[in-house]
Amino acid sequence: MNKKNLLGMTLPELKQVAVSLGMPSFAGGQMAKWIYTQHVSSIDEMTNISKANREKLNEHYQIGCAKPIDAQHSKDGTIKYLFPVVTTAGADSAPAGTKFVETVYIPEDDRATLCVSCEVGCKMNCLFCQTGKQGFEGYLTATDILNQIYSLPERDKLTNIVFMGQGEPMDNLDNVLRATEILTASYGYAWSPKRITVSSVGLKDKLKRFLEESQCHVAISLHSPLHEQRQELMPAERGMAIEDIVELLRNYDFSHQRRLSFEYIVFGGLNDSKAHAQAIVRLLHGLECRVNLIRFHQIPHVPLYGASEEKMESFRDYLTQHGIYTTIRASRGQDIFAACGLLSTAKKNAESK
Repeated sequence: MNKKNLLGMTLPELKQVAVSLGMPSFAGGQMAKWIYTQHVSSIDEMTNISKANREKLNEHYQIGCAKPIDAQHSKDGTIKYLFPVVTTAGADSAPAGTKFVETVYIPEDDRATLCVSCEVGCKMNCLFCQTGKQGFEGYLTATDILNQIYSLPERDKLTNIVFMGQGEPMDNLDNVLRATEILTASYGYAWSPKRITVSSVGLKDKLKRFLEESQCHVAISLHSPLHEQRQELMPAERGMAIEDIVELLRNYDFSHQRRLSFEYIVFGGLNDSKAHAQAIVRLLHGLECRVNLIRFHQIPHVPLYGASEEKMESFRDYLTQHGIYTTIRASRGQDIFAACGLLSTAKKNAESK
């Protein structure tokens, strides 16, 4: 019999599990503490729940955690982990089954950021993204999203989480919202939403719903301020143009706790001209935000190249001089499978041989 996972359940759901098995409802709170505070790996470790009740739980449930099966270590301290996941099959997804996703641990001074994935593959098919080349293979459950944190060897060192790994978070919004709820709830990890950033290419209705149901930071994948060029780089532009995304964002307050950023991969000779910088200034005028310039990590069979350091600095300086706070993000993990999708693609290819 397939057991259900407790990891990924909210407090009301854990209480319902307890009641359904004839246990007092407060046992749900005990389970929440064991899972989200103590990070137990088995139900038998929940020692303040009677042995008889643990046996009932074990008959139908499991924690649902799984350790990474591979890791690539960079000389700069970055670690890319490969986690097994069991995807859910939807009407437009591949069949359910065990697959693999990447999670990247990035330590820096007094910070430690974890970049998590929310899908196997991705439907967005951005030209510059290796994950998009995989195609879409399934949605991650909240269990599998949270397990990337739960089973991380460096879990207790984390200061920030970014949903910038494999998959488009707004395409798997229900599970992303469930995961961020548990991360920020008092019964869960009790993190401030300020420690979590969720990225998006911009999907109609989904982005609006996220903005209204979550207080986590938002990062929009920009990569070009020009409609036709962004459409060539990012097919999602056809569904929700960058002008429409910015117009939607103007309805929300980013001047206090919540932060809005735009991610901009700088491609040499493609989107790094003064005309592009001027278009960004016009597009974002009056919007409380920041722009993060990102160096391009080369992926196979894609004729795109990173811009020079001099070009990136002049691009940053122009935006900053025109009122847009802009940084160049430090490039990490260059000596391992740096770009999202490379490690899982290698694993997928090895499995198919």
